[in-house]
Amino acid sequence: MEQLGQQHKVVDRLRPTALQTQSSVEQQRPKSLSTRVFAAWLAALTLLVLVLSLAAGSEVRLIGLLIFLPAIAASLGTVRQTQVASVWALAAVTASLARSPGYHLDDGITLALTLVFAGLAVYGSRWRIARDTELLRLRSTAAVVQQHILHPLPELTSQVRVDGIFEPVQEDKLFGGDIYDVAATRYGTRVLIGDVQGKGLSAVGVAFAVLGGFREAAHREPTPAGLVDALEMSVVRHNAYARQSGEPERFVTALVVCVDPVDQGTAQAVNCGHLPPFLVRDSCAPVQVELGDIGVPLGLASLVSEGRVADGFSFPPDSTLLLYTDGLSEARDGDGLFYPLAERLAALVEESKAAGSTPSETEETQEKAGEGAQRGGGRGEAAGRSEGSAVGLAQALREDVRAFTHPHQQDDLAILTLERLSVPVVQSAGDDGE
Repeated sequence: MEQLGQQHKVVDRLRPTALQTQSSVEQQRPKSLSTRVFAAWLAALTLLVLVLSLAAGSEVRLIGLLIFLPAIAASLGTVRQTQVASVWALAAVTASLARSPGYHLDDGITLALTLVFAGLAVYGSRWRIARDTELLRLRSTAAVVQQHILHPLPELTSQVRVDGIFEPVQEDKLFGGDIYDVAATRYGTRVLIGDVQGKGLSAVGVAFAVLGGFREAAHREPTPAGLVDALEMSVVRHNAYARQSGEPERFVTALVVCVDPVDQGTAQAVNCGHLPPFLVRDSCAPVQVELGDIGVPLGLASLVSEGRVADGFSFPPDSTLLLYTDGLSEARDGDGLFYPLAERLAALVEESKAAGSTPSETEETQEKAGEGAQRGGGRGEAAGRSEGSAVGLAQALREDVRAFTHPHQQDDLAILTLERLSVPVVQSAGDDGE
């Protein structure tokens, strides 16, 4: 048993690639019109007003419509663009009034209103930019925090390499509900992927409870069913605290996959209302894994009398198991059609076979594999062999679903790939994964 424990501790931890925090996330700014678009828009609206005023023979009356230019700029552009639009509108109104003979009270009212609207537009633009900047900062911070709470990938255990993609959608709720984790234990490699009901701070509290429970129980519970029962208790306890504080109770859909340390051809999974995985092999088309018993989500076990059980399924060497959340399977295009996951997955696998490489395999991937080999000898070589199909498949799916849903991502997106190594990797002496 001690030798099995040594084999299934983490043998190599590469730098996070797919899930690394990009500096561009922290440097985002509120969206605004480009200078070229702003200039074209300003000239077009001014020309339209002038043409209509000349055609109607009432230049002075219609020129007052330019008073709305600063307001439009304040809602779409930057502060500087709003200032330019304000000066432009004020100059146009002043020039138009100067061309008309005599002085009329309505001329003075038009000029005064233009000046007041221009000042209010600049003030409103400053307020909007400051609000959007603060909200964007909070959204970006929430996304970064969520990424750091989750397990860094890729991770190589003695029998599988786990990699993937996680992209939280930045909405007003700030925190999304997708979670995942990996544990290399003496009982085998255990992987969790789940989706918390709802979003926001209360949802992330449930996510903390599940992740904390998994990281502790994965090393303690010898059976997959026992591990899931521990996760159930974590959600139940959290919901009890939520009731006391007036927060809503939540459930969690989850899939726990356990790769046995001895059996080289199968794995076990407990499905708690989550989406079934796909098995990808070179010899055949991707197939959805049929799990016989689909249990209720975590937190709802008291509603049913049957306990959750683990189902075995084929997971041979050199095959890849695809885990995902509904951000992938329930993504919609502009017409409201769902993303055809099974069809697109099969097409991407066929494209990779025709190209003679795995999806999205790049020179950067090969360089990282070489770096891994320099750091860890055979371990790095094994990591390099598996990196292409694991992270490459996840990246290919991400790019494909992005193109399908362009321009908006509707939900958090989590994709994990578990590639089973053909030759188990033994941990180096002195490493300790627990």
